[in-house]
Amino acid sequence: MNHEVISQLEEKIGYKFSNRELLKNALTHSSYSNEEKAKGHNIPSNERMEFLGDAVLSIIVSTHLFSELSNEREGELSKIRSAVVCEKALASYATEIELGKYLLLGHGEEINSGRERPSILSDAYEALLAAIYLDSGIDEVEKFLMPYAKKLIDKTVREHSSTDYKTKLQQIVQQKPGEELVYVVISESGPPHKKVFTTEARLNDSNVLGVGSGSSKREAEQNAAKDALKFFGFDGE
Repeated sequence: MNHEVISQLEEKIGYKFSNRELLKNALTHSSYSNEEKAKGHNIPSNERMEFLGDAVLSIIVSTHLFSELSNEREGELSKIRSAVVCEKALASYATEIELGKYLLLGHGEEINSGRERPSILSDAYEALLAAIYLDSGIDEVEKFLMPYAKKLIDKTVREHSSTDYKTKLQQIVQQKPGEELVYVVISESGPPHKKVFTTEARLNDSNVLGVGSGSSKREAEQNAAKDALKFFGFDGE
């Protein structure tokens, strides 16, 4: 890997390495390392870097969530963090910076679309975080990571708040023993491939608290719960 290619990647990620060997190590997949080892060359893979990067990633994201989402409980924070540090998320971060094109892959991975494989991209991204950490410390990693992670954190929080209406309504109803909350589909319309369901949220199967529609029964129930929350003085957010 020549200096021009390394400089190109450094420019793309907005960080210049003092020790470029760390970056080279982060970009070296085990398939490449094993092929070189068979030729008598000792070139370490990025697996150890990936291990460290995973820990650095977790502490940065966890600290951000702990600080910014002060009203969320531990279980909810864990769900949000999982969405932000999972393989799919990391692969998407890696794709944004075209990390795949800079990886050192063995012949087998090269011909089998290894540069686009989510598992390889996510591992390499974690290794890249470790390389930056070892080169400059956690502050530089945070500066690089959070613009990508924060977009997904915000999206996850929005989706979480907008799909949790049923839980909120259930918690309210359960405060009074003997009350039962049920959802009843009152109509279906539209063609089979584009149905619209309308559902009522009922208390004890007779008192209608709210009505909602959606392209699935689940979405209709959530919207009915959102509507019902207004009955109890909540705005559904």
